[in-house]
Amino acid sequence: MQRMIIALLLSLALVLAIGPGLIKWLRKLHFGQTIYELGPAHQQKQGTPIMGGLMFIIASVVCALVLHPARWLGGWDFMLALLAVSLLSMLVGFLDDFTKVAKKRNLGLTPWQKIAGQVFVAVAFSCYCYFNPYVGSAIHVPFLNTTWDLGLAYIPLMTLVVLFMVNSANLQDGLDGLLGSVTCVGSVGWSMMALFSAVAATALSAEQGSQYLSVAIFAMALVGGTMGYLRFNAYPAKVFMGDTGSMFIGGATVGMAMLLRQPLMLLLVAFTMVVSSLSVMLQVGYFKYTKRKYGQGRRIFKMSPLHHHFEKCGMTETQIVTMYAIVTGVLSLIAVLSMSGLAI
Repeated sequence: MQRMIIALLLSLALVLAIGPGLIKWLRKLHFGQTIYELGPAHQQKQGTPIMGGLMFIIASVVCALVLHPARWLGGWDFMLALLAVSLLSMLVGFLDDFTKVAKKRNLGLTPWQKIAGQVFVAVAFSCYCYFNPYVGSAIHVPFLNTTWDLGLAYIPLMTLVVLFMVNSANLQDGLDGLLGSVTCVGSVGWSMMALFSAVAATALSAEQGSQYLSVAIFAMALVGGTMGYLRFNAYPAKVFMGDTGSMFIGGATVGMAMLLRQPLMLLLVAFTMVVSSLSVMLQVGYFKYTKRKYGQGRRIFKMSPLHHHFEKCGMTETQIVTMYAIVTGVLSLIAVLSMSGLAI
């Protein structure tokens, strides 16, 4: 528990220390955001530095490594796996951001280029979890105190989950402070679930307990990092995390869920991210269906992802961020309570 608290505080301090310098550096390099013309009226944000996610990425990674439990378990160590899936996901986002800056337009990598990179990461991490003796193909079923062994189907199913969550995080990064807030709140939930798992597992295996503790420390480092990042990204934002930051968060979120064998908990802790993707899928699907059937496309929402629908309905960015953070907090609490019996 002490390492978790130190991870949060140290990560927070690092972001607050390096944040101003990083923003100045990004401005000097003219790494500014290009606003999508068909989106909400956010033209005043044109030119705001992107790739600001580097500040909480650096802090989270450094703190997670420094505060790793004393015993490393080689290639099967959860901390190495979390850093790998998070940083490789980030790399795809970084290349996308860099392409946007180089071409001075909203679109970066082509969809196929982005998907190719994400598929590689998703398949590699799913295979890693499948063959990892501390994870395997069985997942926990929330509230039922049982597991569901997916067998070989684990790899393709979890590959889809990784792809879905990384892109869901990316879609939710559309308002000042939105993704940073839900990540900060949700990561507290992941850390508590990891801690309960560590307490329960240590009674049977010290190594397994150490693995779960690694997840808890990583989660709290991410809490501190995103908390500090909100100092610069809360409305009105001085910097955006870009795809660099959002895909790191997506990879980190799904990585923690899978290593804890709790991918179904994503429906609770990452509910707002899931809804962001589902709203886009529903909007596009319904538009195409009605256009084919009636000759004119119709929409379910005023705009997707869903947070832009709320914006079009008259809610301010701050109100939407607050609502999403509260929803994430309540659902994360339910998720933690469903696991609290493990530690009793």
